[in-house]
Amino acid sequence: MDLRTLQKPLKEQYRADPAASRITIRAKGVQTGAPIACSVDIGRAVHQAEAHKGVGGAGAGACSGDLLLGALAACAQITCQMVAAAMNIPTERIEVTVEGDLDLRGTLGISKDVPVGFENIRLNFDIAARDATAEQIAALREKTEQYCVVMQTLLHPPKPQSNWMRHD
Repeated sequence: MDLRTLQKPLKEQYRADPAASRITIRAKGVQTGAPIACSVDIGRAVHQAEAHKGVGGAGAGACSGDLLLGALAACAQITCQMVAAAMNIPTERIEVTVEGDLDLRGTLGISKDVPVGFENIRLNFDIAARDATAEQIAALREKTEQYCVVMQTLLHPPKPQSNWMRHD
């Protein structure tokens, strides 16, 4: 696949009409029969989610933390692959693993001194690229981190806006 050819008309369109480059991505949580589970509709697929086993979930499905780390892993993986292709960096394999640490006492309200959410997130890139130079790998890292949407969002988070509608 020639990534430059694929992206060329998109880049031309966005340069000519910057408003065309602005998108909104939507995900919708929908209640299921149990308070520990929901479905998440992203428009093209519906995923099942449940509370983590450590807070009362069954442990059989993805929890929201899994989905967040999965989004980061997918974004980093695809971004790295696309950057390698665009820069003609020869790779045999790219694998990204993401790990996150959190203390469940925060989300369960057991201790006000424990934060709710991830305390640490680690991205591990495993790159097999025997014909790539050290400079190419350094450029791959720089550009992957620069253009990974989820990583940049976590590094520079927007302030979420919460809107509530009540129906009586």
